[in-house]
Amino acid sequence: MRIRSRLFTAFATAIFFAAITGARAEVSEVTIAQQYGVSFLPLMWMEHNKLIEKHARALGLPELKTNWAKLAGPAAITDGLLAGGVTFSAVGAPTLITLWGKTKGNIGVMGVSAVTTYPLYLNVRNPNVKSVKDFTDKDKIAVPAVKVSTQAIMLQMAAEKAFGEGNPYKLDPFTVTLSHPDGMAALMSNTGGVNAHFTTSPFHEQEMKIPGVRTLTTSYEILGGRATALVIVATTKFREANPKAYGAFVAALKEAIDGINRDKKAAAQRYLEWANDKKSTVDEVYAAISNPDYAFTLTPEKVFKTAEFMGKIGTIKDVPKTWQDMFFPEVHNLPGN
Repeated sequence: MRIRSRLFTAFATAIFFAAITGARAEVSEVTIAQQYGVSFLPLMWMEHNKLIEKHARALGLPELKTNWAKLAGPAAITDGLLAGGVTFSAVGAPTLITLWGKTKGNIGVMGVSAVTTYPLYLNVRNPNVKSVKDFTDKDKIAVPAVKVSTQAIMLQMAAEKAFGEGNPYKLDPFTVTLSHPDGMAALMSNTGGVNAHFTTSPFHEQEMKIPGVRTLTTSYEILGGRATALVIVATTKFREANPKAYGAFVAALKEAIDGINRDKKAAAQRYLEWANDKKSTVDEVYAAISNPDYAFTLTPEKVFKTAEFMGKIGTIKDVPKTWQDMFFPEVHNLPGN
C-alpha cells in the first residue's frame, strides 16, 4: 500500500507539473499585420530575413512560426487584434491611443514601440483649393480610414486650426476610405471624385509626378514638428503569457531598424524587390528614407500630443498622463514624447 501511495503521489506530482508546464507553454505561431509603403520596411526586413525566428531560437522557442498579413487599413487590423487573429500590428498613433483607452482592464492593447517617423502629405489636384478651408462637397479626400486613421485625425487638427475651437469635424464629410495604392490610383484618374489624398512615401513621390498635383500641408506642419507615423501594438494578455515570443519580436525589430539605418541605399533596393514596386526607383526611395525628416526608430514622437487632442475633442475618454502610459516598459527609457 505504501508503494502504491508513493506511486500515486509521484503520478499526481507529475500531472501537476505537467499542467503547470502546459499552462506556461508559449504560442507556436504569431501573426504580424502591416499595410503598404516603405514606412513598413522594418517589418518587411524582419519577414524576409526571418529575424523573429532567429531570436525566438535564441530564447528557447525553436519552432515559432510567423504569419505575415497585408491589410488595407486600420479597421481590419484592429478587428484582427481584438479577435486574437493578429499578434503584432503596425498602426498609426491614433489607433494605438483609441485601442489603449478601449481595452484597459481586459486584453490591454499597448504600444510595443515606434517604428517609423515621417511626414504624411495632403496632396491635392483641385487648383481652387488653396487651404483646407477651400474644400467643398465637390472634393473627396482619400484616407486609409475615415475618422480613425492618423490622416483623419490630422485633418481634424487642421480643421480646428482653420475654423476655430469646436470645429474639428468640418472636413470629415469630404473623406473616403481607400488604401494608399487605391488612393493614388483614384487621385490619378479622379475616380469617384477623389481629388486629394493624405498619403505617405513612396506614393507621395509618385503623385508629385502627376500634372497639377501639389502638397497642401503635411502632418509635421499640423503637429508642429516631427511625429511618429507608425507604432507597433500588441496586447498585455499576449505579452504576459508569451514573454519569449514577445522578446523575440522586440529584438528582431531592433535588429531590422539597425540594419536599415546602416545602409539605407541597400535598404531602398530591398524595398523595391520585396514590395515588387515597379513605379519607384532606388534613388527615389533612398531620397525619401534618408531625408532628415524620415527616421526608422523605436522612439515615439508626438504621440502624447495626439492623445491630448483626441481627449480634448472627445474621441477618447481616458487621456494618458504621459506617453509611457500607452507603451510597454521596454521603451520607457527612450526620449519619447
